[in-house]
Amino acid sequence: MKDDRGLYYFPNPNNKQVRVYVKKIDGNICFRLWKQDDPCLWDDHGWAPYEAIKEASQLYEGRNFDPGMTYDIVLARYLITEESKNTVTGI
Repeated sequence: MKDDRGLYYFPNPNNKQVRVYVKKIDGNICFRLWKQDDPCLWDDHGWAPYEAIKEASQLYEGRNFDPGMTYDIVLARYLITEESKNTVTGI
């Protein structure tokens, strides 16, 4: 999906209050989290490259939060690829 902030997906389809935005910056896929009930989150945290997320995910091993599930690189690649196809074809 896409809005004025960019391409996004819902990391938990049952919770539409949280979105993960994706884009390519200097050839790297980057992520940014948005939560409806925490508007400062968007302003306080910039775009994070996937490599940094992978490194940070080691800090969360054994905890309830799994960055690999929230920041889905396969889905991000798909969204970015589809968006570029639609831009080229004018859809």
